[in-house]
Amino acid sequence: MAVGASIEVVARILLLIGVGVALRASGLLPRDAAKPLNTIIVYVALPALIFQAVHPARLEAAFLGVVAIAWVVGLAGMAVAWLVGRALRLPGPALGGFMLVAALGNTGYLGYPIVTTLFGQAGLVPAVFYDVFGTVGVLLTAGIAVCVHFGEHDERVSLLREVLTFPALIALIAALVLRPLAIPNLVSLGLDGLASMTVPLVMISVGLSLDLSKLRGHLRWAGPAAGVKLVVLPALAWALASLLLREPMLVRVSTIQAGMPSMMLGLVFGMRFGLDDDFIASAIVLTTVAAAVTLPIVMMLVR
Repeated sequence: MAVGASIEVVARILLLIGVGVALRASGLLPRDAAKPLNTIIVYVALPALIFQAVHPARLEAAFLGVVAIAWVVGLAGMAVAWLVGRALRLPGPALGGFMLVAALGNTGYLGYPIVTTLFGQAGLVPAVFYDVFGTVGVLLTAGIAVCVHFGEHDERVSLLREVLTFPALIALIAALVLRPLAIPNLVSLGLDGLASMTVPLVMISVGLSLDLSKLRGHLRWAGPAAGVKLVVLPALAWALASLLLREPMLVRVSTIQAGMPSMMLGLVFGMRFGLDDDFIASAIVLTTVAAAVTLPIVMMLVR
């Protein structure tokens, strides 16, 4: 039942991506409409989502191991992707995009509902730690460094400034600082409403950015990226978690989170810093479709 539910979650994601594709194909929205959507995601919806996930979360020392695994998996994924991308002779913007989609997974939008389906509320908390303190942490540091180095952007970018002013990080710090305080119900309801926009807006943005005419041409790059993301990284996470974590559920959560398809925020960052966003959108769709096959296999192997 849990495996079937995970496939259903992936299907819902693909449906929303299809909405974006349909809006673009019909002419109701141009491809450039993805840019204002991304602004709303980065500055409004995503910070609300992160704050609402972290503020009430119960902190346990054992979760530090989960976070450590997320960092090792993310950084190792970037290193492997860089080697594979160089072997494929990818140009700079495509290589940067390749590193993002191969290393960073959809551990929030897709990871949360799947882990909750499998393990209930007890599994959600370590999943949040893997996502917010691990995946998002790698994105805000090494991920931004990759974007700055390989992207084609006119302005001079300060890595430190980008990290310290990134709304998601500010929301994360605010959630930690305000943990001792109760959030007024009216404020919490408002944040819940904003947070709920994140998933559909990101998926529709991917659909708007996806050029189906170029999807086939990107398969030769997206295929290897999917292999790294969906096969190599969950295997690495399982090996590390089996050695470092004592609780079986934490081993399972870490492995499943590592096997998530490519992070949809990779497209937001790719557009922001001038990476190959056509390739990034294609890779996100390919890995999400492929995850409907690989994730149930990973779940069966770690149960």
